[in-house]
Amino acid sequence: MKIAVIGAGSTYTPELVAGLAAQAGRLELERLALMDIDPGRLEIVAGFCRRLARRQGAGFAIDSGGDLAEALAGADFVLTQIRVGGQAARHQDIQLGLRHGLVGQETTGVGGFAKALRTIPVLLELCRQVERLCPRAWLINFTNPSGLVTEALLRHGRQRVIGLCNIPINVHHDLARLLEVPPERVEVDSLGLNHLSWVRRVLLDGRDVLPQMLEKFLAAGRPANLDEELDYPPGFLRALGMVPSSYLRYYYLTRRAVAELQTRPRSRAQEVMEIERRLLDYYADEGNDSKPAELEKRGGALYSTAALELMLSLRLDRNDRQVLDVRNAGALDCLPDDCVVEVPCRVGAAGAVPLPAEPVPPQIAGLMQQVKAYELLAVRAAVERSRAAAILALANHPLVADAELAVTLVAEIERDYGIQLQD
Repeated sequence: MKIAVIGAGSTYTPELVAGLAAQAGRLELERLALMDIDPGRLEIVAGFCRRLARRQGAGFAIDSGGDLAEALAGADFVLTQIRVGGQAARHQDIQLGLRHGLVGQETTGVGGFAKALRTIPVLLELCRQVERLCPRAWLINFTNPSGLVTEALLRHGRQRVIGLCNIPINVHHDLARLLEVPPERVEVDSLGLNHLSWVRRVLLDGRDVLPQMLEKFLAAGRPANLDEELDYPPGFLRALGMVPSSYLRYYYLTRRAVAELQTRPRSRAQEVMEIERRLLDYYADEGNDSKPAELEKRGGALYSTAALELMLSLRLDRNDRQVLDVRNAGALDCLPDDCVVEVPCRVGAAGAVPLPAEPVPPQIAGLMQQVKAYELLAVRAAVERSRAAAILALANHPLVADAELAVTLVAEIERDYGIQLQD
């Protein structure tokens, strides 16, 4: 069995390789192909990954290089974790929002839109190469904005695509930790879109304990491992009756979020650049062959766990439950069947099938529908290079929601990013 990782120069990659080394026997993994367009960076990361895998006693070969066709040929799984433009473009995305008094963030709002415009065409071309060189492969997309990119790939790329995010598995583990039980005893009923999701039930041994948990949090203060998710007025959380994902702070606490982002001495992109510099220095030292503690600061916690669980279920037909980005297929009654949602799925050799869900309550349905309308327009803008679709996408996004500003932002994206759109 062969796995290809596209964008393997990422400092995340050793985390993934460590997980693969631990599960190589179950996956029957023989070859891991690491591909990146930055040869110098890839050489450093791949060299460290080989030492790390060797230290763990892994028996699979690790190939590395910049030839996409060679990496894809005969692959059973293709993992995409690319960042078009690197951290420099991420910083630009953040500043684009902040200079207009908007949320500056890489996956939502105008920053996420600019990233999607850059990213979707690149991944659609990758899909064409996957269809040519390994048509039976599963493409697992971790590239942000993950749900929006997955929407584009399923509509315009290929069918064997599943979107992946580490937020659901992190929330699951955080809730289990608060309950002081193993994650296996907890089932989380979450629903929504990628980076726009809510937990509406937490089942401990089949019994919903979320109402009691929320009251306990409100009485005792926010727990450290769910600080952002529960950073709301008590009256709002009681009214909502759910745990919002951390990204919902941008929607529910917009003014506070913008103020916090504007007063930070450095953007998250600048912080990550410094973390990556230290990680690459560590990886380059041939005496190092174990994961550094610094890797935890990079973000993406439990990404390797989520990716491995998905590949194991697809490979071994485990028919287990995982929260993934897939076509709705009737799971959420407030959204079209053919759009991408992030919901619990049953996963086996045939793919990921969304599980039936209870009706979506009105307090979250409207926001979900509005953001999905934005996503569909954003996909159209990226695929057709349509200026009209771009303007309408931003005018519809709750974090922009202004026609004059949408026109201005699209013009700035065209000018500053060198993106050519058409009337």
